[in-house]
Amino acid sequence: MTSELRTQKNAWSVLIVSTLAFTVCFMVWMMFAVVGIPLKKTLGLNATEFGLLMAMPVLSGSLVRVPLGIWTDKYGGRIVMAALLAATVPAIWLMAYATEFWHFLTIGLVLGLAGGSFSVGTPYVARWFPKNRQGLAMGIFGAGNAGAALNKFVAPALLVAFGWTMVPKVYAAIMLGTVIVFWLFSHQDPAHLVPSHTKFTDQLKALKDPRVLRYCQYYSIVFGGYVALSLWMVQYYVGEYGLDIRVAALLAACFSLPGGVLRAVGGAMSDKYGAHSITWWVMWVSWICLFLLSYPQTDFTVMTVNGATTFHLGLNVYMFTFLMFTLGIAFAFGKASVFKYIADDYPQNIGTISGIVGLAGGLGGFFLPILFGVLMDLTGIRSSAFMLMYGVVWVSLVWMYWTEVRRANPMGNAALNPSPQN
Repeated sequence: MTSELRTQKNAWSVLIVSTLAFTVCFMVWMMFAVVGIPLKKTLGLNATEFGLLMAMPVLSGSLVRVPLGIWTDKYGGRIVMAALLAATVPAIWLMAYATEFWHFLTIGLVLGLAGGSFSVGTPYVARWFPKNRQGLAMGIFGAGNAGAALNKFVAPALLVAFGWTMVPKVYAAIMLGTVIVFWLFSHQDPAHLVPSHTKFTDQLKALKDPRVLRYCQYYSIVFGGYVALSLWMVQYYVGEYGLDIRVAALLAACFSLPGGVLRAVGGAMSDKYGAHSITWWVMWVSWICLFLLSYPQTDFTVMTVNGATTFHLGLNVYMFTFLMFTLGIAFAFGKASVFKYIADDYPQNIGTISGIVGLAGGLGGFFLPILFGVLMDLTGIRSSAFMLMYGVVWVSLVWMYWTEVRRANPMGNAALNPSPQN
């Protein structure tokens, strides 16, 4: 009994400090969402270059996810997470002294290591809890995504009060403190490690499984889309509605905050109703929201019997924010449900599979901001970003229908009562 209580205590200690570490990592990972706005003006960047600046940390954070997941299986989450946190501190500090566009791109690649923390924390946390509570545990850890919203509260205040260079200095100090707290209160259990005779190639055999590819597609939307829109929304509010950066960041947090903190609720719901049921409805809610968000501000003229009459059609800032809030909730549930799939299907290989799926989600977060910028430069329509996302969600809905819903019930009624398993 004493041993069991100690294990439970260690499990919750690991979960709390890992969630704290992930929150700080996500705050650092999203730093350019706010700092990038004055940099865009100072460096004279177009929309495509701005999108590239936003995306650089996401690129490296995505590419390191697979090796980090494998190393976590082999060496343990405590050591890998602590080393990862410590490695980002110098780069964060040096950002305050960068002056050229390539400086920021290079530093952004190093900052991106913070984004790889998810592939460390997910298997590290999950293995401390029984199977019927892993969805909740991973959901609580994943709520660290709320660091994107925290960044939108902290960074604008620092930027306005002291200038943008103060933001990386403060963030470096916060990250250093997080390293110390994490190391003091985290734990290691040798039983959670993958046996040392397991080969790298053996761990990657899961890439041949079509289910892994399907989960990658889902996650590229619910996580990749979340990251991309979290980076893009502050400047979107400033450009589309002419808001002050502090107000724009506050409204953008209406998407980022529920998209992070409600992940724990999504994890609990996935435990109760199954990963498939939650993911299916997440995709439909996202499809509806993105359809409405895609419509650009439009003025059109109709010739009536009394002459020409002009009408305006478009979302005002309140309706736009409400739809983004709803989309954030859907993405939060979806991020949790995708990893519930993984915990159910790959209990002995969570680190590797979560790394692969996390890589796909991260690459979505890398390519989407760049494509947002390209589309805006080509069309001049800001809502083209949502048009692109709308198309990507269509792909997932069709794929899910043919591989899960229709297979579960050839008559098509599975959507009404989907199976909790894939």
